Amino acid sequence: MALMFTGHTLFLALMVFDVFTFEESVSNYSDWVTFIENVDQYEKQQLEGLSAEQKLKRTVLHPSLYFDPQDVQTLRQKARTSHLHLFRAIRSAVMVMLSNPLYYLPPPKHIDFAAKWNEIYGNNLPPLAFYCLLCPEDKAAFDFALEYMDRMAGYKNWLVENAPGDEVPLGHSLTGFATAFDFLYNSLENERRQKYLEKIWSVSEEMYEYSKVRSWGKQLLHNHQATNMLALLIGALVAGVDKGSQANIWKHTVVDVMEKTMFLLNHIVDGSLDEGVAYGSYTAKSVTQYVFLAQRHFGINNLENNWLKMHFWFYYATLLPGFQRTVGVADSNYNWFYGPESQLVFLDKFIMKNGAGNWLAQQIRKHRPKDGPMVPSTAQRWSTLHTEFIWYAAEITPQPPPDYGTAKMHVFPNWGVVTYGAGLPNSQTNTFVSFKSGKLGGRAVYDIVHFQPYRWIDGWRSFNPGHEHPDQNSFTFAPNGQVFVSEALYGPKLSHLNNVLVFAPSPTSQCNQPWEGQLGECAQWLKWIGDEVGDSTGEIITASQAGDMMFVSGEAVSAYTSAMKLKSVYRVLLLLNSQTLLVVDHIEKEEDSPVNSVSAFFHNLDIDYIPYKFKNKYNGAMMDVWDAHYKMFWFDHRGSSPVARIQEAEQAAEFKKRWTQFVNVTFPMKNMLTRIVYLFYGPYVNVSNCRLMDNAKSGFQISLSVNNTENTISVVTEYQNLKARFDYLGFGGFAKVVHENKVTKFGLGTESVKKDIKNNRVVFPFGFKVNIIAGLILGVSLVILAFQWRFYISFGKMLRWILILVVTLWLIELVDVWSMCTQPICAKWSTDFTRLEHDKGNKAKQLEGNPVVLPDVIITSLPTSGAEILKQLFFNTSDFLYIRIPTPYLEIPETEFEIDSFVDPCEWKVSDVQNGNFRLIQGWLQSLVQDTKLHLQNIHLYEASRSKIAQHSALSKDKKKKSKKSESLLEQRSRARGSQEKDAEYIRELRRHLVYYPNARPVLSLTSGSWTLKLPFFQEILGPSMRALYVVRDPRAWVYSMLYKNKPSLYSLKNIPQRLAAMFKGENGKGKCSLNEGYASEFESLRKEISSSNSNAISVLSYLWLANTAAAMRINRDLLPRNYQLVKFEDIVSFPQKTAETIFAFLGIPLPPASLNQILFATSTSLFYLPYEGEISPSSIHAWKQNMPHEEIRQIEDICCSLMDHLGYPKFRINAAGQQKFALMISESQFVDKY
Repeated sequence: MALMFTGHTLFLALMVFDVFTFEESVSNYSDWVTFIENVDQYEKQQLEGLSAEQKLKRTVLHPSLYFDPQDVQTLRQKARTSHLHLFRAIRSAVMVMLSNPLYYLPPPKHIDFAAKWNEIYGNNLPPLAFYCLLCPEDKAAFDFALEYMDRMAGYKNWLVENAPGDEVPLGHSLTGFATAFDFLYNSLENERRQKYLEKIWSVSEEMYEYSKVRSWGKQLLHNHQATNMLALLIGALVAGVDKGSQANIWKHTVVDVMEKTMFLLNHIVDGSLDEGVAYGSYTAKSVTQYVFLAQRHFGINNLENNWLKMHFWFYYATLLPGFQRTVGVADSNYNWFYGPESQLVFLDKFIMKNGAGNWLAQQIRKHRPKDGPMVPSTAQRWSTLHTEFIWYAAEITPQPPPDYGTAKMHVFPNWGVVTYGAGLPNSQTNTFVSFKSGKLGGRAVYDIVHFQPYRWIDGWRSFNPGHEHPDQNSFTFAPNGQVFVSEALYGPKLSHLNNVLVFAPSPTSQCNQPWEGQLGECAQWLKWIGDEVGDSTGEIITASQAGDMMFVSGEAVSAYTSAMKLKSVYRVLLLLNSQTLLVVDHIEKEEDSPVNSVSAFFHNLDIDYIPYKFKNKYNGAMMDVWDAHYKMFWFDHRGSSPVARIQEAEQAAEFKKRWTQFVNVTFPMKNMLTRIVYLFYGPYVNVSNCRLMDNAKSGFQISLSVNNTENTISVVTEYQNLKARFDYLGFGGFAKVVHENKVTKFGLGTESVKKDIKNNRVVFPFGFKVNIIAGLILGVSLVILAFQWRFYISFGKMLRWILILVVTLWLIELVDVWSMCTQPICAKWSTDFTRLEHDKGNKAKQLEGNPVVLPDVIITSLPTSGAEILKQLFFNTSDFLYIRIPTPYLEIPETEFEIDSFVDPCEWKVSDVQNGNFRLIQGWLQSLVQDTKLHLQNIHLYEASRSKIAQHSALSKDKKKKSKKSESLLEQRSRARGSQEKDAEYIRELRRHLVYYPNARPVLSLTSGSWTLKLPFFQEILGPSMRALYVVRDPRAWVYSMLYKNKPSLYSLKNIPQRLAAMFKGENGKGKCSLNEGYASEFESLRKEISSSNSNAISVLSYLWLANTAAAMRINRDLLPRNYQLVKFEDIVSFPQKTAETIFAFLGIPLPPASLNQILFATSTSLFYLPYEGEISPSSIHAWKQNMPHEEIRQIEDICCSLMDHLGYPKFRINAAGQQKFALMISESQFVDKY
C-alpha cells in the first residue's frame, strides 16, 4: 500500500520528449529526443492518484518499506517452505554474528566506530532484523539486534573521521538502521521507537543537507549517488510517516535524481555500467531497491526500462567458467561487491520472468568459494539477503538462458567490452576471453556529454567515471578456465597496471617518465576533466564468432595524448581454438612523432611468470600450473624478440594492498609502422611454427601451425577503408583464416573450398618421377660408356645427347617445382587453393571465385513503412554515406516522367535502360553513386538555394494556407534563411564525411514508394554492385499509421485520394505509365476500388498496400539474392541484432558494434522517434492491436490475406473484452477519412 502524504505532496518531473527528425544530419545522435520537464502535469496526476487513498487511516505504521504487516505471516511461512534455502542463509549469517559479537557489534565508543570505514554495521543490520521478524521466538538474536541499534543510536554521528568528505558510510548506516527499524517496529517499546525515529530523522536531514553541496548530489550514474539517495529515500519513507511535509521534500529530491538516473540508464542499451561489474553490482543494488520502492510507494513504474531488461547479461556474460570470478574491467574485486543474487531474483520476478535470473543466482550461491581472495567481504556479503528473500519468486522455475553450455561471444556495444565463453562450468574445454575498448563513461554518457541533447546535463560535471581505468584495448585470457592473463583489478590508475601499450619518450609524461600511457592516468582516480581527457575513447571495430574461433579488434589512438603524434594504436585478437590466442598490435605514428619505443604488459594476480623461449628463436614467458605449462612468446615485423622483464607490483586496493605480477616487453619503433605479434597458448596444443608472411601497408598475413595444421591468418589494418578490405581479403570484413579445406570469413561464416588439384599425388609426385627417370638415364649412360667398344657411336655425340636429355628433364622438373611453390616470390604462378591461400592483396579475389564488388545500397519502401530506421545502421560509419532523397539539394531530375513522392504504378525495366528511356535519371544516378564526392562538390549551395527554396515553398503552399497563424514577411524570410542554411549544412556534412572516409559507399534512402517498382532499372545501371533493401510492413500497422498516428492524418495531409485519382488519369487508366508501357497490373484492383462508390479510407489504403507490395515482389523476384533483400519492419524492431546482422551479411560486411548500438537504441529504448510515427519499440509498432477497431482490422485482412500469409503476418484474434473496447472507441469517433 502506498505511503500517505500530508501537506506538500510528492513533486516529480515527467519526462516529455521531442525529436530531431532531420534526416539530413549525419552526426551521431541527431535523432535524439529533447528532455522537457513538465512538473505541473505530473504533480496534478499524483494528487489525483493519491487523493482518495489519503483519506484512509493507518492504524499500523510499520513494516511498510517492502511489505505490509499482514504480509509478515506469509513471509514466515515461506521461510519454512519455498524460501527455506534463503532463510538458512540468513540464519547462518545471524549465527555467525552472534558467535563473534566483539567483531560484529558496533564498538561501544564512538571514536572507535568513526576510526575506520564502517559500512559493515549498516549493511549487516537489515538481515539481522529480518531474521528477528521471521523468528520472533529467538530472544538472543532480538537482544543482539537491540544492543546493535542502541549503540548506533547513541553515536553523535555516523561519519568516518579520516573520510570527512565521503558520506557513503553514513548512507549505509542510515539505510540499514531505518530498514531494521521498519522491520522491528512492532517489537519495540515506545521509548526505543521514539529514540530510533529521532535518530533516523536527524540523519536523514543531515543527508539531505549534504546532497545540496556534495558532488554525489549532482553526479549521475555513480555508486555514491545511488547509495546515498536510496538512504535518504528510505529515511524519508520510515521517518516521514507522521512528519510528512519535510519528508516529502526529501522524497522529491530523491525521485528527481533517481528518475533522471533511470532515464539515462535507458540509453545504455546493453545493460552495463561503466564502473565495472564490482561497482556495477553496488549501483544496481540501490537501483533495484529504488525501482521497487518507487513503484510501491509512489506508483512510478520503471519496469519497462530497457536497461533493466538487459541487465541480466551484465552478470551472466561477464562470468568466467566456474561461476566464481568476473571480468575485472575498471575498479574491481575478483567478483561482485553486492549481491548479485538479490539483483538477479529481482530481474526474474519483475522483468524477465523466465527463470534465468533465479538459475544464475542459484549457480553463484552454489559455487561461492569458502576461502581465498574470491570470498565476499564480511562488510558486504549479507547486506542483500533480505531483499533477495523478499523478491525471490519460487513459482518461477530456474532455468539457464538459451544456448547455455556452448561458448558464445557477447558484445556490450555501449560499454565497449566483448566476452567469449562466459557463464559456463569450469572444464578443460571452456575458455574465457575478454576485450575492452570503449568510450569514457560508456558510449551513451560520452555522446550525451559531447552532443548535449539535454539542458539539465552539465557536461562531465554531471558524471564521475573516476573508477574507470586507462584500459582501452586491454584483454584477458583464461584457457580451460585457468586465468593466464588477467586485469590488475582495483588500484591506482596507471596504464602499466592494465594490459595495454605505453610509449616513450613522451613530452607530456606525468608519471613513470619518460613513459606515458593513456589519458587520465597517474592518480588514485581516473582524471576525466582536463585537456583531451574528456575526449578519451577506444572503439571496438569488429567482433565476430565463427564456431570455436573469435576475432575482435579495437582502436585506442584517441586514448593517448596527441603530443605523441600517433596515428593508430590498433590491436587484434584471434582466438584460434580454446587453447590458442593470437594478439597483434599495429602501431602507426606521424613522421615527426617523438616516440621511439613501445612497451606491452601482461598481468596475472595469482601465479608467477617465468622466462621461456620458443624453439630457441623467440623470447617469451611461461606459467606453470601443476606441470601444465601456459606459454607466450612475441616478435615484431622485423623478427626481433626482446627479452622481457618479469616484475612484481604492490598497489593500494580498497582498504588493503593487492599484489600483481606482470610481463613487460619493450620494442623499438624505428619506422612509421610497427607490428608486434604475441601468441598465448595452453598445455593441450602443440605450436610448431609462427611467422609473419606478409607485412603490407594495408594488412598482414601470419602462418601459424597448431597441432600439425597450418593456418594462414589474414588481417586488414586499414580497417576504415572498405575498398582496402575488399582488395586484401576479397570481402568487406576485417580478417579471415584459411585452414585445411576451409576459409573462415569473420562476420560472414565459414566456407568449404575444393582444392583445384589433380589427383597426381596418389603414388608419386611428378617431380619424384622425373628424378627417377633422370637417374635411370644417367645409369644407362654410364653402362654404355663402360662398354663403348660394343657400339659404333662416337663418344662426343653420345655425350651431347645425354646432356640435352638431362637438361630437358631438369627444366621440366623446375617448372613443376616452380608451379608448386608457396613462397611469395612465385605466388603469381600458383593456380590451386593451396597456393592461393598464400597470395597477397588482390589475389584474394581469385580465391573467392567472384569479382570484388563494393556495395551500393538502395533502400525503398512505401512511405510510413519505417524504412527510415535503417539510417541507424548506416550513418556515422566509415563504410557508408547515408543520403536521403529527395532533399532540396538532392532532387530527382525533372524529366518527361515525374516521380510521385508517394507512389505510382509504373515499373521500369531493364529494357528501359537498353532503349535509352529516362536518360537524365540514368546519368544522375550514375553520377551520384559512382562519383559521389564529385556529385556533391558540384552542388552550388548558395547560388541555387533561392530557386530550390522557392520550389519547395511552392510544394507546401497549400499546407501553409491552412495555417491559422499568419507570419510577418520578416518572420517568413527568417524561417526561409534558417531552412536554407540547414539544407546547405546537410550537404556540407556529407562532403566532410567523404573527406574523412573517401571510400565510403553511398546508401540511397528513397522516400517515395514509386521506386519499389524500379529496382531492375537500378540493377541495369549500377550492375552487380547494387544491394537493394526493400522494407515492408504489416498492412494493419501501415494503415493504422496512415490514419491514426497523426492529426490530421497522413491520409489527409498527403491528399491520398486526390493523388490516387490523378495517378490513373490518362490512356486506359494507366496514367503516365503509358510512356514506357510499364503499368503494373496489380494496381488494377486499386483502380477499381477508387472508382467504387462503397470505397472508404480503409479499403483504399488496403488495396494500395496490396497492389504496391504484390507488384514489387513480382518485379523484384528476378533479381539475384546477392542484389536484393526483403526486410520486414517488424523484424528490425523486434529482433534488431539478428536482422542487422542479416542485412550486413547481405552487404558482405560484418556488423560493427557501433551500428549495433545505434539500432538497439532506436528500437529498444522508446527514446527514438520516426517522422509521423512517434516512438519506436516492440510494443508501439503493434499499437493497432489495442487501438484499431476490429471491423477495420478484419477488412484489411480480408483484402490483404493472401500476401499477408506469404509474408508471415498471421491474422489477429481478439477476445470479448477487446471487442467491447473497440466498440467504445468507435463510439468516440476516431477520425477516419472517407473517400
